[in-house]
Amino acid sequence: MGWKIKKTIVLVGMMGAGKTAVGKALAARLGVPFLDSDAELMAAANMTIAEIFERYGEPFFRAKESEVLRRLLEGAQKGVLSTGGGTFLSEPNRQMIHDKGVSVCLQADLDLLWNRVKHKNTRPLLRTANPRGTLAELFARRAPIYALADLSVAASPDYSIEDMTDKVIEALRSRPDVLEET
Repeated sequence: MGWKIKKTIVLVGMMGAGKTAVGKALAARLGVPFLDSDAELMAAANMTIAEIFERYGEPFFRAKESEVLRRLLEGAQKGVLSTGGGTFLSEPNRQMIHDKGVSVCLQADLDLLWNRVKHKNTRPLLRTANPRGTLAELFARRAPIYALADLSVAASPDYSIEDMTDKVIEALRSRPDVLEET
């Protein structure tokens, strides 16, 4: 059994939701390229996300993020695209994703997200006096926007990456305009 994808599958959601890990597994399973907007942005700028934030600020970062998103969505090859946690917050980005791909929100609760990000120093938005509180605020503010995604898949601490990949494929099967079994 094989798959044909007709639109780029764009994974959205909070930092720590598993967009990169699940995205890589999903792309491998579907036999399509895996793209990561943060990785592309870092390669183009030749610096880390944290360095871009520090040197140029968040507005500059968000503008560059939109440029990278457009380039990846307009590329000839369809694939699985993992985005940064803030990408989907921008209305023009959401429209671009909707028009050129399909958004799949990976939903995880606050405890699961915190367990995944608390030991990492790569999250510029969490470089605060109370990182868990900051994560909770971001979560509360962003959840209603992530709810606008075309599809949503709930994560669980019990799920492996393969389990989540299965759940995403199950959700995508409801969209024959995106994923076709061959």
